[in-house]
This record gives sequence, structure tokens and C-alpha cells, in this order.
Amino acid sequence: MPGRLTLTLELSNAEARRIALAAQGFGRADRRADVGTARMRRAIGRLGLLQIDSVNVLVRAHYMPLFSRLGPYDRGTLDTLAVASSKCFFEYWGHEASLLPIDLHPLLRWRMDRAREGRGVWSRLEPFASERRAEADALLARIGREGPLAASDVSGPKASKGMWNWSDAKHTLEWLFWAGLVASTHRRGSFERVYDLPERVLPPIVIARPTPNPVDARRELVARSAEALGVATANDLRDYFRLSPADARLPIEQLVEAGILVPVHVRGWQHQAYLHKDARPGRRHVGAALLSPFDPVVWHRPRTERLFGFRYRLEIYTPAHKREHGYYVLPFLMDGALVARADLKADRRAGALIVLRTHLEPGAPADTMERMLDELRSMASWLGLPDVSIRSAP
Repeated sequence: MPGRLTLTLELSNAEARRIALAAQGFGRADRRADVGTARMRRAIGRLGLLQIDSVNVLVRAHYMPLFSRLGPYDRGTLDTLAVASSKCFFEYWGHEASLLPIDLHPLLRWRMDRAREGRGVWSRLEPFASERRAEADALLARIGREGPLAASDVSGPKASKGMWNWSDAKHTLEWLFWAGLVASTHRRGSFERVYDLPERVLPPIVIARPTPNPVDARRELVARSAEALGVATANDLRDYFRLSPADARLPIEQLVEAGILVPVHVRGWQHQAYLHKDARPGRRHVGAALLSPFDPVVWHRPRTERLFGFRYRLEIYTPAHKREHGYYVLPFLMDGALVARADLKADRRAGALIVLRTHLEPGAPADTMERMLDELRSMASWLGLPDVSIRSAP
């Protein structure tokens, strides 16, 4: 069994990588074992959040991190945990739109307060904090009278362009959501978010909790980021919950002073690194996993490149003829290294997981494709797809 990390002033990049993967929950569970609710909750708690994204060419992004760490599990169980009535998690802006443990709600109220002032939100939403506030208040009152509403339940003209062709109602609801004046009850099958008053969505015990000082709240968020990352630069730490450099600077200093963060040097890293006091070195990771583009291991691209020597970009918005690796490309983690990537698509009508393209990294082991195919078969089975169809190979 690995013991507590012996703190040093210097780490190799290989040591940092082992620490990071152990912190993220890799190698902690048998991916062939049954996955129950308790294991899922523990895994999400370790990560601190699951990023949500609307792209569904393979599977919704928030389902993938648990599969990568725990193996096949019942997605319906996660659906049950994700709805507000479960009282376990809530949806808000963490690392982009995210599913978050319910105890983080007080730690994000400073972000809600800023949104009420029109700060820290998208520019198209800013007017609802000022000259268009009456529209927002009217819609909020309607939700109070009628109960939960989605944007499609509210009549209003569609925008002609930009912001994904959102309607005025959708813009209004998004500002109310960002400002904490409404909360998400669940998402419909179309992935549309449904909103209601916070007091009808969140557990009373959470509503009653005192709102911490903003600096204290951000310090706790940075501490949770550090625990989830193991070892990280200041930029890594603030990116996890999307904090600005100014918002993260003092919390990092305070956590160093308190001994929660230990400054270390990681060979090959240009910037100061910080080790969480409870980080463990872990064994060398042995195993394989496909990672979502929105997995915490790879979502901050500079960290991915620094830790793994793996340059990764999401090419969804890149014109097809300019894509280097494909539309929805998943990195392949094998024995502690990112050794390949695969452009995947779920053809639900044909019942097949389509492998559009694969790419091996320089120096990838000889058995990389064989082991990736095993993982693709496991993923296909988990998604209820009987076949794996490989369109091209390296």
C-alpha cells in the first residue's frame, strides 16, 4: 500500500504525473467491479464536480469521467443523483456548467452576488442586472406563481444570430440562474434546463447555511482544487473552478501559510508548483481509460501538455478540412501516459460505436491499439451499442 508522500522541495515530472492521477482517482478501484451509488458519490466528491456539455455525438460529457475511473456503471443512477430532488448535487457554474456536490453551494454565492451586479457574466446577460431588470423580475415572479419553467415554456422572439440563437426568455433565465435567483431542477430529454425558485429546489439546510466571506469561500475552492489535482501551478488551481488570477492570489498565499499547500519545484515546469498536504504518490498507474475532452485530467490544455507531453485541442469548431485529429477526439490513457487518441461517434440507430480515426503518439507501446480496442468494446457495451466499427486506423 502506498504511504503518505514524503514532502520534498523537488519532484520529477513522472512523480508529479503519478500524484496527479492518484488524486484524480485513477487506480483506486477495480473497473470490473459493480458500481453502486456510494462509489459514484465518492468519485464525484473526489473530483469536486462533473463538467456538463451539450455535445452528444458520443455521450454527454458528465457521464464519461465516472466510466473512465470506475468502469461501466448505470447512467440512470447518475441521472437520479443529478436531479435536484436527490439533494446530493446541484447544477451551477463551476468549471463551466457543472454538476457540483451540494455542500459547495455556499462557496459559490459570491459568484451569484457578482452576477446580480452584472459582473462576471456574458455581455449579453449584463443588461438584466440593470436596464432590463424589470424583465427578469417579471419572469422570476411568473416562476414563483406557476412553478418550474424552461425557456421553451416561455414565448418570446428568437435572436437572429449569436449566443446559439437563444431567445430573450433564455437570456433572461440564464441571468437569473447565474445570479442564483433561480436554480435548476433537472434537464429534460432534450437537455434543456428547467428552472425554479431556489427555496423549492435546494435542501433547506443548504439554504440556511451562512454565506462565507468571499475570500474564505475562494480559499476553500482553491483547497478543493488542490486536493483534486494533487500537484498544480497557481494557474491550474484557479482554472479548476474558473477563478481569476486576482481572486486566487490571496487564497493561495493563505493556504501556503496554513500548510495546506506546500511549494515544490517540478523539474521541467516553468512556474511554481504547489503540492496538497494530503497528496499521495500512488503506484505507477497500470490500466487503460478513454478520457472525455471535458475530463479534469485534460480540460486545462497547458497542464495536459506539461504533465504528459500531449498537445490536445478540441476541434469541434474547426472546419472539417482543417481538423488534425477529428471532431470529437478522446485521449487514451494507458499505464500513466497519454499514448493515443480516437475520434468517436455513437451511431445509435445502427447500434455501433464508430471509430472514425485513431492516432498513436510517438513512442506508444506496441500493444496500444489492442488495449484501446478492449476499452472501446467496454465503452460500446456500456453505451448499449452491440458493435464497434473501425473506419480507419493508424
